[in-house]
Amino acid sequence: MSVKVAVIHYSSTGAVHALAEAVAEGAATAGAEVRLRRVAELATDAAIDENPRWRRHLDAVAAVPEAAVEDLAWADAYAFGTPTRFGAPAAQLKQFLDQSVGLWREGALADKPVTAFTAAFNRHGGAEATIISLANVFYHWGALIVPPGYTDPAVYAAGGNPYGTSAVTGPSGDGPDAASLDAARYQGRRLARTAIQLRAGARAAEEDARALT
Repeated sequence: MSVKVAVIHYSSTGAVHALAEAVAEGAATAGAEVRLRRVAELATDAAIDENPRWRRHLDAVAAVPEAAVEDLAWADAYAFGTPTRFGAPAAQLKQFLDQSVGLWREGALADKPVTAFTAAFNRHGGAEATIISLANVFYHWGALIVPPGYTDPAVYAAGGNPYGTSAVTGPSGDGPDAASLDAARYQGRRLARTAIQLRAGARAAEEDARALT
């Protein structure tokens, strides 16, 4: 049984994009059909050009499709990624989430599994707060939050964040380490497997209901 997973993220210099690719890979290995999408950049060219890594990454991902509200309607499950900005999601991702109001009113986002991941410059740079902040949106949707928890050795190896994968970029700018990428792959697999189990349960319930009529 296949499910559709949308991995939607914002990344300025590439760390969150690398995590998003790993989450997408993990979901695909669990049997999901995956859309990897980046949200639109809101910063000016002048601001981007002040940081060569920012410009380099933006040019490198130009071929990655931009996220649209239709991707939310399409998917059975979601994974959202963002760098932490003062303990909160980046404005670019928040602006995209704010476009979901129409689907929210229709109840189209309810009961869908969702998970989140992030990256920060410092180990205590607000990663957990960022993921919890995203959870506030998911509560309003009525979505089913699927954290990695302490359910696999990969979570411990990556630093033990039960809320979601959180990479530390540090001054080197090398991006997520191998342990963080492994944790992200596991998080993607867990999300897809949860979605598959929910789909199977819903289908079984429908069959039981038809049998009783």
